[in-house]
Amino acid sequence: MTQPLVDVVGLETHFPVRKGLLRREVGAVRAVDGVSFSVERGRTLGLVGESGCGKTTVGRSILRLVEPTGGSVRFDGRDVLATGGADLRGLRRRMQIVFQDPYGSLNPRMKVRSILEEGLIIHRLGGADDRLERMTRALARTGLTAAALDRYPHEFSGGQRQRIAIARAIVIEPDFLVLDEPISALDVSIQAQVVNLLVELREQLGLTYLFISHDLSVVEYVSDDVAVMYLGRIVERAPAARLYAEPLHPYTLALFSAVPSVEPGRRRRRIVLTGDVPSPARPPSGCRFHPRCPLAEQVCRQVEPPATVIDGHAVHCHVAARELQQAGGDAAVAAARMAALMAPTAASASPAAV
Repeated sequence: MTQPLVDVVGLETHFPVRKGLLRREVGAVRAVDGVSFSVERGRTLGLVGESGCGKTTVGRSILRLVEPTGGSVRFDGRDVLATGGADLRGLRRRMQIVFQDPYGSLNPRMKVRSILEEGLIIHRLGGADDRLERMTRALARTGLTAAALDRYPHEFSGGQRQRIAIARAIVIEPDFLVLDEPISALDVSIQAQVVNLLVELREQLGLTYLFISHDLSVVEYVSDDVAVMYLGRIVERAPAARLYAEPLHPYTLALFSAVPSVEPGRRRRRIVLTGDVPSPARPPSGCRFHPRCPLAEQVCRQVEPPATVIDGHAVHCHVAARELQQAGGDAAVAAARMAALMAPTAASASPAAV
């Protein structure tokens, strides 16, 4: 079995809460609280969940744009969190990020030439002629010409700016890209073009992606595996086709029920959850989803559910684990039973909500 390119174990990123004149620490916001996953070389892991669940913080913590509080991150066998100085700079050449906002992520005072060349200079890649060749090649791969080098970001459309941001990420020839909501700020007409571009680049350059998004349809299209996050933790993970066909966790079922579909056979009854997402500064005991879960039992309120893994499909849920046991490990049967248990929730929703 090959070693994963990215291996994250028990990742924690907490932000201190300070009060008073002395700014004493009185608590912490547990943005990421024990996240574990791995990404094989050349594959794409989709990370989905509600806004505020910690998806973006996971991506930035892996790259140490935000310093993690605990856990471990290994990239190609090297401990990212224990690396510093020139060694960390060398690792960062192989790990890049594409931010959500193409308007805010590009310096408006810099021409595209300077934006793309900055990384090449920092990592000391080639002379002036070689850098020009690399920049021209990166722009061509993203669908832009060399004429873009002497223009400013404000002279481009939103889709073109995101292409420049992608070119900036690939110009130093990385192995791993964190794609943080790369299409959410773009017009719908442009989103498909950028998604297809990312898929083509992965195939051409052998890239590995962590694709962070709330657009479940896009995640299904681009991902090999999908992990579902809720309140700082992963609650379910599986190969994309299996997860979308056989979701087991109640939160995943509710999340997927909101995905619109033009295919009658793929439409799900809308499951409307009640209550608000708990504060990450005061997460509930036991299963973090239990305050909103219609299937919650006493054990859910007291005991954190361990991972139940069946053929690469991992779920953190006491009820789903019991259904899997009763189904003899048949995930398809267990998924059908979980959907049936959640059906009253969908049926009780108002017509306007559905």
